[in-house]
Parts: sequence; structure tokens; C-alpha cells
Amino acid sequence: MINNILLNKSNFEELPENCVIINGTIIDPYKGKEYSSDIKIVNGIISEIKESIPTTETDLIIDAKDKFISPGFMDMHVHLREPGYEQAENFITGTNAAMSGGFTRIATMPNTSPCVDNIFVYNDICRRTEDLLVKVHQIPAVTSERKGKTLVEMTELINNGVLAFSDDGDGIQSGEAMKGALQYASMFKVPILVHEEDKSFLDGVMNESLSSTELGMAGIPNIAESSMIARDIEIARYVDGITHFQHISAKESVKLIRAAKLEGLKVTSEVTPHHFSLTDEKVKTFSTDFKMNPPLRTKEDIDEILLGLKDGTIDVIASDHAPHTPEKKNVEFDFAPFGVLGIETLFSVGIKYLVKTNVLSLMDFLKKITINPRKILNLDQDILSEGKTAELTIFDNKSEWKVDRRKLQSKSINTCYHDEKLNGLVHCVINNSKIYRR
Repeated sequence: MINNILLNKSNFEELPENCVIINGTIIDPYKGKEYSSDIKIVNGIISEIKESIPTTETDLIIDAKDKFISPGFMDMHVHLREPGYEQAENFITGTNAAMSGGFTRIATMPNTSPCVDNIFVYNDICRRTEDLLVKVHQIPAVTSERKGKTLVEMTELINNGVLAFSDDGDGIQSGEAMKGALQYASMFKVPILVHEEDKSFLDGVMNESLSSTELGMAGIPNIAESSMIARDIEIARYVDGITHFQHISAKESVKLIRAAKLEGLKVTSEVTPHHFSLTDEKVKTFSTDFKMNPPLRTKEDIDEILLGLKDGTIDVIASDHAPHTPEKKNVEFDFAPFGVLGIETLFSVGIKYLVKTNVLSLMDFLKKITINPRKILNLDQDILSEGKTAELTIFDNKSEWKVDRRKLQSKSINTCYHDEKLNGLVHCVINNSKIYRR
């Protein structure tokens, strides 16, 4: 496989002591403001935000003319595959991909080998990723080995900085385990991130629809997802738990979550770019790059998802970045693993399919990839202020570029947008006193 980076090298450099970003337009979703201003950064801290900041010969000057400056993007649903599956992705290639996509923070899932279900694996990952530009928030499992039975030592993990728990990759089949997890986590005001699927429906490989009938493929019906969401809404109501529904895909799921929010329950949700931009018609190509879980659904599902994005039912857009090696994906559709890349294309897919089509304003789109993920995970949202650590993304929303799987920063190539022209480009990312420039 060809890749345009060295696999043992990160694509960032140390930020100089003094840096000034000039001529840019700041867009701050937390304050709901868009305005022209310069930004001065001293020793990694925003020292000034005002018009026409004077510069010196020793300053690093970044000209952001015709570009926007926003809080660094955050993706709260990423698979880095390390430890255990480094042949598909690792901490360096995965965070390089995140930088390229404009992200300064990612929340990574625990379905690794060994599973991140104890303090020793968790602390090791924190130690090995602490000096990167991209902040890696490791999310531990809800249950031991993600088997859906015995809860992990939540108190110990929370005391060491854990922001949430998830058995992502598997739905928690036991209602009793889900009840216990929500009860315990809510004591610390920590959410449970839920991968919703009833495993009794999981003999399928794509959406159950007319397309699956035509192709003769076993289908996964919407109810495999929505029935579990209905159950967990009931449990959340019963215990007053904090529940975040991951990668929703079915129109019924959106309606259930909308009703739960109107009731005032502590529920939030996310959707991936492929679930609001692609339908199960893509599976007719037999490309395994269109095999993911939950599967691509129908136009009717997308229409409800777009409405959910617009009315606030869906809080977050996350990638569910799921790298797989070519040898695992380059097999018959039935035998290929679920999952596609997403972190490098998330921003541009959102610009093309949401902002350019007027589903969301640029401000509202940015809320779903900057402020809302931080809010759900109890992180600071007021980023673009003097005295705060510089955590910024500089981008434009007009550039057009074509996705080339061989030029992505990820170690894997399983993107479902190969050869597609997208809009919007990330030019610079600043975080942790480091800078990435395209």
C-alpha cells in the first residue's frame, strides 16, 4: 500500500513562542459570533484577539485571508485500532488523519485487543498519546471485555480522567447491565455512549430493503436499531441516566430521540457523514467500502436524519472512523468487516451535503463538530477567548478537491468517497503548542 507519510512520524511541528494569525474571519459557535480579527498566540496561549495586531520579524505569521478560524474540531467517535490492530491504523497515522481533517480532539473507542476495560490499558494509551498535536480522549468499555455483563471499575477510571464509557462495536444486550451502567455513571454526571443494535437481527450484511431483496443479500432492518433505542430511552427515563446514541441511521430512531428530548430526558445523539449522504443503492456496486454497521439506509431515512440535524434532535456529527486493511476489505461482500474511514472527509462532506444545500448554516454545522461534542463530554466549550490554550482550525468552505484513497493520511484506504469531489479544505491546525500546516 502506498502512503504519503512515514508511519513513524507525525506531521506537525512545535509552535514558535510568538504566532500571529492575520486577516482571518473568526467564527465562534459558542458565542454565536462571526467577525474579522487577528489572533496572537504566545507560548501556546491566546494572548490577544483584536483587529490589526502588530507583528515583528520573529513572529510566525499565518495569513488567513479568505479563510475562517474556528475552535478545533472534535470527533467523539473514532477507532485508532491500537493496541492490537496496528496493521490497520495506529496512534500516529490515526492522529495524522485527524489533523488533516481539522481535528484537535478525538474520542477513541475501546474495541481493541486488549480491550480498554481497565486502568492499566487506559493509562498506557494516555501516556503514549500525550505529546501529540491531537488530544486523544480514550473511552473505556462499559462492561468487561465488552461482553455486556460485568461493569468495569467506573469510579477508578473516572478519577483518572475518563469522560464517558462505551461498548461500541456491540450493543449492550442486557437491559439490567444498561440500567446499572446508567445509574452508576449518572452519579458522576458521565454519559454512556451507546451502540444500538439487537444482535438477534445481525445475520444481515446491509440494510433490509428493496435493494437487499434485489441483490439477494441478508438485510439488517431499521428495528434492529430503533427497538434498542426505545428500550434505552425507557431505562434512561427510569434511572435519570445520561445517554448518548451513537451513529444513528434509521428514521424511527430520529423520531424516538426527538420525542425523548421534548420530554426533557438527558439524551443526545450523533450521525455519521455516510448516513446523511449515501443510500443503500451504493451497495449495488458490491464495493465493500459501502459495508458499515449500522448499514447505509434509504432516502426516507436520510430525509429524517436531515430534519433531525436541522431541528437539533441530532447534536453531533462524528466519523465512526473505522480503518481496515485492504486484504480484509478486498473479499466478497458477505465476508468483509463492517466499517469505513471518515475523519479526513467529515468536514468536507458536511460542507457539500449540509452547508452548500442549506440544510445547516456554517455556524450550525460547526456547532456539531466543535462545541456540542465538548458539551456532551463535559469539556470546556469557550475556546476562542484570550487566556485560553490555542486550539484552532483554519479552513475555507469553497475549495474543491477530489478524494484519492492513496493520498489520505490514514494507514488504511477504505473510504466510501474515493474519486468524489468535495467542498471545503482545512489549511492549518493548532493545538498543544504544536502546528500542522497543509
